[in-house]
Amino acid sequence: MSDRESGDEHGQAQRQLLPPPEQELATKVLQIQSKRFYLDVKENRRGRFIKVAEVGPAGRKSRLLLAMSSALELRDHLTAFSEIYASLGPPNPENLPEDGKLKSELMVKENRRYYLDLKENSRGRFLRISQTITQGGPRSQIALPAQGMIEFRDALTDLLEEFGTDDETSFGFKGALPEAHHMRVENKNFYFDVGQNSRGIYMRISEVKSNFRTAITIPEKSWSRFRDIFTEYVDKMKDLTEPPSEGGK
Repeated sequence: MSDRESGDEHGQAQRQLLPPPEQELATKVLQIQSKRFYLDVKENRRGRFIKVAEVGPAGRKSRLLLAMSSALELRDHLTAFSEIYASLGPPNPENLPEDGKLKSELMVKENRRYYLDLKENSRGRFLRISQTITQGGPRSQIALPAQGMIEFRDALTDLLEEFGTDDETSFGFKGALPEAHHMRVENKNFYFDVGQNSRGIYMRISEVKSNFRTAITIPEKSWSRFRDIFTEYVDKMKDLTEPPSEGGK
């Protein structure tokens, strides 16, 4: 096997560990009691999704990923949980449920399961949303204070109304996009990924070195001009570095 082939295989393996190129479309920030919640609408070549991040007082973060259709289902469950919470009397620390659970629901979306548990403990009532992946992997969860369920639901509703509830992209170009490419130069890896968003087709060129990653994004309408400028530099450097031919002496 040549060094180039070995480098390509190493790069392919490393590339599988890198997150796919994605773009952030919108963010909502909620402050609920001592916690801050971020709701980010993101988009990659597979479609749109919502990332929910909970940041506690000490800066600890917990995250969930929701397909748009899953976010819609969660929004509807939040309405039901809010109605139950409103019907409850004041908390009674002396008479807590045996397992702490007041109501539970399960959401299943492809390879993900979401467990929704309205719970009560000595600190109060809260909605715990847990996410697991059926193929295995770590369990992630957030704990939403019950008083903030309506605010959280309304924020989800705003994002769903603006960006839709379909998981798949609905852009104008429906054909297959070019495959990704990888190139290794010395101790650097370069990745060329073609994607699509609401503004059109683009190419993202990423440079990866150890734990460092940087990228540029080039709209498809600029590819030809980008290529011409690059070719111009290649030709100029070729003229400057190649020795003159014998006939030119």
